[in-house]
Amino acid sequence: MMTIEGVMDTAVLDDIIRRLLEGKGGKQVKLSEGEIRQLCINAKQIFISQPNLLQISAPIRICGDIHGQYQDLLRVFEYGGYPPESNYLFLGDYVDRGKQSLETICLLLAYKIRYPDRIFLLRGNHEDAKVNRIYGFYDECKRRFNVSLWKLFTNCFNHLPVAALIDEKVLCMHGGLSPELEKLDQIKEIERPTEVPDGGLLCDLLWSDPNPNVEGWADSDRGISCTFGADIIANFLDKNDLDLICRGHQVVEDGYEFFANRKLVTIFSAPNYGGDFDNAGALLSIDEALVCSFEILKPAVPSNKANLKKFEFLATRTKFGFIRPPMQCIINSVASMFNSHKRSEQPDAPVNQEVSGRDIVVRHIGNLGKLDRKTVFRFS
Repeated sequence: MMTIEGVMDTAVLDDIIRRLLEGKGGKQVKLSEGEIRQLCINAKQIFISQPNLLQISAPIRICGDIHGQYQDLLRVFEYGGYPPESNYLFLGDYVDRGKQSLETICLLLAYKIRYPDRIFLLRGNHEDAKVNRIYGFYDECKRRFNVSLWKLFTNCFNHLPVAALIDEKVLCMHGGLSPELEKLDQIKEIERPTEVPDGGLLCDLLWSDPNPNVEGWADSDRGISCTFGADIIANFLDKNDLDLICRGHQVVEDGYEFFANRKLVTIFSAPNYGGDFDNAGALLSIDEALVCSFEILKPAVPSNKANLKKFEFLATRTKFGFIRPPMQCIINSVASMFNSHKRSEQPDAPVNQEVSGRDIVVRHIGNLGKLDRKTVFRFS
């Protein structure tokens, strides 16, 4: 394991992790302000010691947005394995929206310090003072501690890496591509620490979205960054000899959603997002042979289910998985609040195997290689 000068004592870290893992049932975990400050300071040192474009080897589990849904983060580790048993890459958006952003980010920082080469954290658009000042994290820090602690977190976030490359074939980020991005080396050259600018490469990596209804580049309904079409994805992958783009940033009903003939996948790991959607959450697992499967965290069935915003579709379950007709995710006028997107194209072919257990589903999809893509991503 790598060592960083001034890293917290292992016994102290293990005790913090133990207390955080005991925080089930929605109860707040009692950490001192001093302990949290040490987590921020030590994690920041590790972030800056590692490259802005992380080079990661499979096996790895990729986790999308958590947004302060701490109980769901615990479910992720329960089913996927606790570090260092399993390796993880998180795609950002750890804070805001949910009720336990502090527990969420503290556990991830503690694991990062304890196992710096086993767990990797990317920056999301909510790891930005301008955003989390508004959407909940600032208020949670102020209510439970003080504004000074929030400022320490924002400084820590300014050191986070922004992208990862898995075995030279899978490019991961929170948002998406940028019209300024031609070569991966450009990501390495982004200086840290840095705040998120209102435009440009860093902004796009955290904010942009794929759009099935455009070719090339288009303005985003978010009012920041841009959207990009399937042609942009195909050209970028070919130019950089990549197989797949993996990103988060948008809630999708199954926890994952393919785009552009399975050249891009969106992963979202917060089921029942914000208590307002009946979406599932997902993990993407990639093994040493780049064989992939999704682990699906099923949404709970809350008492107010009738009030949930629906993704309107008709699903037929078969022994092979799900077969769905052409659909459009129907999100009402609050969609922009939740960074959701509409889907008007025929969805990609469903996965070829499904194994269920308790409230998790594993769907195996096969190998990522370009030559195999047309056969392994369909029914056998």
